Amino acid sequence: MRVMHRPSRIAGALAGLIAGGAALAVAELLAGLVDGAPSPIVAIGSQVIAHQPAGAKDLMVALFDGNDKLALNLAVLAVALLISAGLGILARSGPADDRSAALRFWLAVGGFGAIGLVALVASFTDPLVSPWLAIGSLALAVLVAWQVLAYLLRVAQRRAGRRPVAEMPDWSRRRFLGTSITVGGGALAAGVAGRFLLNIRGDSVASIRPLPAPATTAPPIPGAAALDVAGVSPLVTPNRDFYRIDTQLLTPHLDARTWKMTVSGMVDHELTFTYDDLLSMPLHDEYVTIQCVSNEVGGDLVGNAGWRGVYLSDVLDMAGVQPGATQIVGRAFDGWTCGFPTEWLTGSDRRALIAVAMNGEPLPAAHGFPARLIVPGLYGYVSATKWLTNIQLTTLEAFDAYWVPLGWSKLGPIKTASRIDTPRAGSSPAAGTVPVAGVAWAPDRGISRVEVQVDDGAWQAADLAAAISDATWVQWVYRWGATSGRHTLRVRATDGDGNVQVATPQEPAPDGATGYHEVTIQVS
Repeated sequence: MRVMHRPSRIAGALAGLIAGGAALAVAELLAGLVDGAPSPIVAIGSQVIAHQPAGAKDLMVALFDGNDKLALNLAVLAVALLISAGLGILARSGPADDRSAALRFWLAVGGFGAIGLVALVASFTDPLVSPWLAIGSLALAVLVAWQVLAYLLRVAQRRAGRRPVAEMPDWSRRRFLGTSITVGGGALAAGVAGRFLLNIRGDSVASIRPLPAPATTAPPIPGAAALDVAGVSPLVTPNRDFYRIDTQLLTPHLDARTWKMTVSGMVDHELTFTYDDLLSMPLHDEYVTIQCVSNEVGGDLVGNAGWRGVYLSDVLDMAGVQPGATQIVGRAFDGWTCGFPTEWLTGSDRRALIAVAMNGEPLPAAHGFPARLIVPGLYGYVSATKWLTNIQLTTLEAFDAYWVPLGWSKLGPIKTASRIDTPRAGSSPAAGTVPVAGVAWAPDRGISRVEVQVDDGAWQAADLAAAISDATWVQWVYRWGATSGRHTLRVRATDGDGNVQVATPQEPAPDGATGYHEVTIQVS
């Protein structure tokens, strides 16, 4: 008589892992093909971000050097696959042996259902996800996990005589491995295709009409604003190279045809604007340098761009700001918030924008399409709301924006900073005249002086290029007579108010990094 022997633990784990991977792949593919269908990896990862403890962001950035979002995606995927492998071990007796074996199998299927339910609940928090599409796609994913698990476990079952054997026969093992590779390879291809389609959709924008010409243009860029020095940061950062920092695991894809922005709170008139309404208003061009508060000394989370949009002050005047409103809160489509003092704009010449364009093009999706806030002189975490849907007037005491409860300062003026772009750390220029060059910024105070120190020598004045405005960075160069040997170069800047860059090293938290950028090189 021939009897069936249950698969090994390894076979069960592999069956569960592939079943879970196939389910995730189907959901990812549907998310890429159908607008409004959720990615379970993104949905769960977004909830991890939403409930992160204080300091988690800095730890992740420090560990993964800016690849923290990729790391979180992979971590969610890894945990899901590990749980799936465990469910495969639980179910490995197969559905047709006896009652206890069948119970274990259905418990495993229930485990996949629980994973799907967690993803479903998480996806309901995303306003861009259709609840019905979420229910349908995740139910299909659970069904796929169930069927793939059952199929692979049947393939993995061993036939033997009355006496059990310890090993799966070679022919049966080869069949199981071949089937697993085929199903796993198909799942991998489907998952990669789905994520590729999701990324393409996120990178696209659907503007209602071409951008109108601005009512006022930015001052022309002075001819002496850009230095002819190889390696220095460009005066205007191209869109493709501009840094991106936000809490989104995938670039959101908002439809300009249905997008709306409201102005509410302590105002005389609550207002609602469509995308077409904004484009119909007078638009203005401004060059503004913006920076992330997480930027380390010498880091690249800073950039200068030409922004086009409606003056925020014009919109606030239309709404009528009530006395006592001391905070302007920006809300993104998903509820993310930032906030800054109303007085930052009151009685100043800071021209904050509700921006709809970046460097002459509609805002890239990754940078906030259809509209975002640009506020000169403030770190992004308190001002630069992307995918903007609401501007609320309230008080500083009444509301703490997203990053404040996580340990960041409620006030975020950008600190005076400078960076050496060339020569790079570890480089080996030849002895002789070496241009030491980079950028310095203190929006909206401007830069009045940049100095370079070689080793422990005296500070030497660098040559400043012409600035576009006080709201932008400025290029600088110091032509150094380099001698052979190992040297350390440092830079510091003085802003337009006469304040010298802070020398004391400080980490970015809670209100921005300080210290002098330095590089060590070996002159040959």
